[in-house]
Amino acid sequence: MRNLQDPHKTLLVCLCLLISPAAPAVDEMGKNETQMLGEIKVTATRVEKSFFKVPAAMGIIKQDGIQLGRQQLGLDEFLVNIPGLFLQDRYNFAQDLRVSIRGFGARSNFGIRGIKIYSDGLPLTLPDGQGNVDEIDMGSAQRVEVIRGPASSLYGASSGGVINLFTEDGPDIPFVQGRFNYGSYDFQNYQIKTGGQYDQINYLFNISRLNLDGFRDHSKVESNGLNGKFRYDLDATSNLTLVINAVNQPISDDPGGLTAAEVAGTTTLAACRAAGFKVSDGRMAAACRNVAYDAGESVDQQKFGLIYRKHFGEKHEILLRNYYLWRDFQNKLPAGGGGLLGNSVENSAWVEFSRFFLGGGGQYIYTDSFLGHRNRFTVGFDIDAQEDDRQRYNNVLGAQGALRFDQIEQVESRGVYAQNEFSLLDNLELTVGTRYDVINYEVEDHFLTDITGNDSDSVDFDHVSPMVGLLWSPIEEINLYGNVSTAFETPTTTEFANPAAGGTAGGLNTSLKPQTATNYEIGVKGLIHPARLHYDFAIFHIDTEDEFVPLTVAGAPLGRSFLENAEETTRDGFEALVSWQPIPGLTVTGSYTYSDFEFEQFTSTAGTVFSGNKIPGIPENQFHGEISYFHPSGWYGIWDMLHVDSLYTDNANITVNQNPDYRVANLRLGHVREYGNFEVSPFLGINNMFNEEYNGNVRINAVGGRFFEPAPPRNVYGGISVRFNFN
Repeated sequence: MRNLQDPHKTLLVCLCLLISPAAPAVDEMGKNETQMLGEIKVTATRVEKSFFKVPAAMGIIKQDGIQLGRQQLGLDEFLVNIPGLFLQDRYNFAQDLRVSIRGFGARSNFGIRGIKIYSDGLPLTLPDGQGNVDEIDMGSAQRVEVIRGPASSLYGASSGGVINLFTEDGPDIPFVQGRFNYGSYDFQNYQIKTGGQYDQINYLFNISRLNLDGFRDHSKVESNGLNGKFRYDLDATSNLTLVINAVNQPISDDPGGLTAAEVAGTTTLAACRAAGFKVSDGRMAAACRNVAYDAGESVDQQKFGLIYRKHFGEKHEILLRNYYLWRDFQNKLPAGGGGLLGNSVENSAWVEFSRFFLGGGGQYIYTDSFLGHRNRFTVGFDIDAQEDDRQRYNNVLGAQGALRFDQIEQVESRGVYAQNEFSLLDNLELTVGTRYDVINYEVEDHFLTDITGNDSDSVDFDHVSPMVGLLWSPIEEINLYGNVSTAFETPTTTEFANPAAGGTAGGLNTSLKPQTATNYEIGVKGLIHPARLHYDFAIFHIDTEDEFVPLTVAGAPLGRSFLENAEETTRDGFEALVSWQPIPGLTVTGSYTYSDFEFEQFTSTAGTVFSGNKIPGIPENQFHGEISYFHPSGWYGIWDMLHVDSLYTDNANITVNQNPDYRVANLRLGHVREYGNFEVSPFLGINNMFNEEYNGNVRINAVGGRFFEPAPPRNVYGGISVRFNFN
């Protein structure tokens, strides 16, 4: 480990606080962990509903699971306990977290695809399907809800799954809180948060700063964030919420992928060092090209949105939302060619764009009886638009070179949806819904001096997405459900890039077809109250047509993303979660995911037949277990372990390119104490406590076999949270 002197001092202080004589206990410690899930209402299906009465597979994580003693580097820290999800790449902020739900999103080598992400009711996914998580503020998150499967009937394109995050509400008693966190690899995280209720105004505001040098060479990140939510209660039946968010991330270095030999250290990077570039050998190494071309990105983004809610008696409710986002982005990509630094200019890239994203929507809910039975009808619409002013330059060993590409990219998305929930019997409910979407892509080429001339182009997609679900609750502890749901997906503007001329041509790849999927699912979930046992089991089969598959283009810059269609794929899976609380404060949780995903019919554009092969990027078996204990005195300890099977890294399923299986265990310890109006909470964490050597991310179909991004060995962090309540 490097540069650990200051973190060690901080951890020693935290340890002293942890073992010092006990102060007055916090009676409410762990209440979020022991609260019955049956009391939780969820809104991921666009209406408020009991968690166990949703006729679909879902997951939920509450505030303590998100914030308490966490390092707060990535969503995978807490989402990993939800079955059906596979998460990678916590440690490469230039590539962003990779999230897949039932295989949707697995193809992405950067950013999030195929999954809709929302925060406080506002989309983090663009009209073209590109999702970004750099604006998510885990330090102020209250809960996260996940729909584990296709949900285009409510959310439109790129809804192979849905992740909804919600910021805390301010408490009745105003507070101010500081959180300071240090650890290995010069990890520093500072947060200041305040919130409360003043007359008709509820507010929560958090600012944060992250610094991390990273385990690997060339993996430094610096990020500053601001997140705020302000709700004004207009009267007893209506309110207006303002959400503001800003991110400034000036440094996000990309260490790149390594070959298996480079990870093992059997192939060294001595030639790279001899050329004057500072790189290590083995697991700490960065790809030579990534260092040479200073690969990485910088982001500057601001967003605000308004949400209006109004109840008209008990039967009518309306919701209106409007939001705006500005994003300036710069990304330096390494070169592709042969030799140590072959083709060092013409197929490297320096990408810049300025983005403006705006949108809005409305929803009306009518709740009443129909033919003597309970009934709720929901209808709504979404309208979104983005405009990217994008340029690409030569990357001359980390310096901006000549302009090679210049175009305006516009995407507009319009969708209308309707859903009805009808109680056939007191314990039997039928849900039906559908949505119609139209998506328009338009490219205006401003670089007309290249060999392809004017590459301006446009293309339109439209799609109908139905669903039907049935839920039967024969007794309170058992909720049986089945559903047939659908999803469709269009390429992002980057993935729509034309692979012609080695990826240097502008315009759109009009040969691409939209990806469509049909999900067949049955499951059972419930809560056995005396035993405090929560269970959730689901079996599914998904047929997908024209699935998007990453396409490698010879001579194109590393990091360029192209797609082709696989004619037919199938997904069969089983998901299970069991959470048991044998005694108050002690909870044992286990989740298991089985995934059998195959190319049913796929002949690539190069003529290679992959039919019958496994879809790369997804392990067949995954297990996560967690044991947590919260003592009434304020002590807590949480231990978890993740097992991931080996997985294929390419369409050909070449065995020597498999990513090995791994097991990673983590430990969190802490104590919450009250001193008058102060609440003090020191904490310690050990990541990868058994020092497992594993890869934190796999780049699918990567050029030159550079599939692997090694994760850190055993590392530690610690900090303290101090809160003052103004009562």
